[in-house]
Amino acid sequence: MSIATARPPAVRADAPAPGAVGRWFADGWTVTARNLIKVKRSPDMIIFAVLQPIMFVLLFSQVYGGSIAVAGTDYTQYLMAGIFAQTVVFGSTFSGAAMAQDLKEGIIDRFRTLPMSSSAVLIGRTNADLALNGISMLIMMGTGLLVGWRVNTDPARFLAAIGLLLLFSYAFSWVMALLGMMVRTPETINNASFMILFPLTFISNAFVQSSNLPEPLRIFADWNPVSALVQAARELFGNLGTAPVPDTWPMQHAIPTVLIGSAAMLLVFVPLAVRRFARSSSR
Repeated sequence: MSIATARPPAVRADAPAPGAVGRWFADGWTVTARNLIKVKRSPDMIIFAVLQPIMFVLLFSQVYGGSIAVAGTDYTQYLMAGIFAQTVVFGSTFSGAAMAQDLKEGIIDRFRTLPMSSSAVLIGRTNADLALNGISMLIMMGTGLLVGWRVNTDPARFLAAIGLLLLFSYAFSWVMALLGMMVRTPETINNASFMILFPLTFISNAFVQSSNLPEPLRIFADWNPVSALVQAARELFGNLGTAPVPDTWPMQHAIPTVLIGSAAMLLVFVPLAVRRFARSSSR
């Protein structure tokens, strides 16, 4: 009695080979799946990524909420867009930390020996962080609903707000990925990123109205891209109430400002990051 051997399906000789665009998408998706599996196998990363936004929501709404007055709206309604923006911007630092760690461990050199697109590693890294930011957004929204936050617009504008937040976070992930390839150690990326993120998030309209800040800080806050992101989210969620809007172009046109800023970051930092990746080597 013979045993039949399973054979893979025959490939037609005239079957078209995948084009360059198809290979690029396939490479990017493969690395994205690799990073998502890595996150799945590191539950501590997910736990801390989820606990941080919950902590900020509870801290500011329950501890500081009674001491901070916002003209024209309830502080909890005012606060949530700022928490959303802060969390997705902070979440983009995973790209920089992961790239720095992969360079240190020599994984980037291994990827470079494979017949794959040179940008696939970066695409996979930023895509995975986008998914993690999406999960954080869902957790934050649930927590916000528990403390009294409400969406006061239609579903289309609600989805537009989420899309805008995630678009900005994705674009900023490329900035952090480039920074992660420029520093010498993974430990350095944390200090370097916080030097950028703390001024952007705290000198803004995320937690207090910019009109209450000293003049130099008020000017910075009104032109801060994170302030535009927060302002756009408040408008789309319907959380602005009758709160006055600063008379500057980014604040008066917050949604176009975020779209233009995100596109500019992608146009500038994607090529820079890909070029830096091609020159990077293990440390």
